[in-house]
Amino acid sequence: MFWNRLVSFLFVLSVMVAGPFFFTGALIIRFLTRPFDRRMRLLHLYACFWSTCHYWTMPTWKFVVSGKENIDKNATYVVVSNHQSQLDILAAFRTFFHFKWVSKIEVFKLPFIGWNMRLNEYIPLKRGDKDSILEMLDKCRKTLKEGNSVFIFPEGTRSETGILRPFKPGAFQLAHELKLPILPIAIDGTREVLPKYSLELKSRNPMKIQILPPVPYESFQHMSVEETAAFFRKKIGAHVSAHTEDAEEPMLVKTA
Repeated sequence: MFWNRLVSFLFVLSVMVAGPFFFTGALIIRFLTRPFDRRMRLLHLYACFWSTCHYWTMPTWKFVVSGKENIDKNATYVVVSNHQSQLDILAAFRTFFHFKWVSKIEVFKLPFIGWNMRLNEYIPLKRGDKDSILEMLDKCRKTLKEGNSVFIFPEGTRSETGILRPFKPGAFQLAHELKLPILPIAIDGTREVLPKYSLELKSRNPMKIQILPPVPYESFQHMSVEETAAFFRKKIGAHVSAHTEDAEEPMLVKTA
């Protein structure tokens, strides 16, 4: 217990100390690349590197990333993933491909990390606010039409048990409207390392990020938005250990 708390404190301290250095680098990259990189691909790759550096400070951590060959870097995807832990963001950055996050607005207020999210023009969302949801969907449409993939956690919040919560339909509505492929990603093991409502790193278990094959629009165009959400929940859940051990059937959710 003591060692877990000490490691957690040192990790948070390293993130805080490194923040000004990395954010300065982000500002320099944005200034230098503004004339020729309007989609901010290089800046996003730098954010992936920034996140990976925090992973390197934890020698007991092991992220296993598989399925990178399933990503066409020239394609535009609606990316959907289950959500277990705050470490899921760190995990997703380990994939090193271009996308724009949809994240709760509170994260954008964090010094340095949140400022970098604004610099990258990631998309904020105020949970439970209908106007914010509509604004988020509009920004996602614009971003996708510009050729940027968008990464969404359709559960809306982290699962406490590892069993996938019902998928909200916003991501799947966008895929139907714009006739885009959906790229499913399964994250497993992050909940054991950093559970919900905890700041204590508790485990040395490996964390797994599995990039599943993208599903073209033609494969789900006959489904309703709600049926599409349930289909991808089942597809992702099949690769999440806690979910496959004690899965529950989802209720259809009518809000984004």
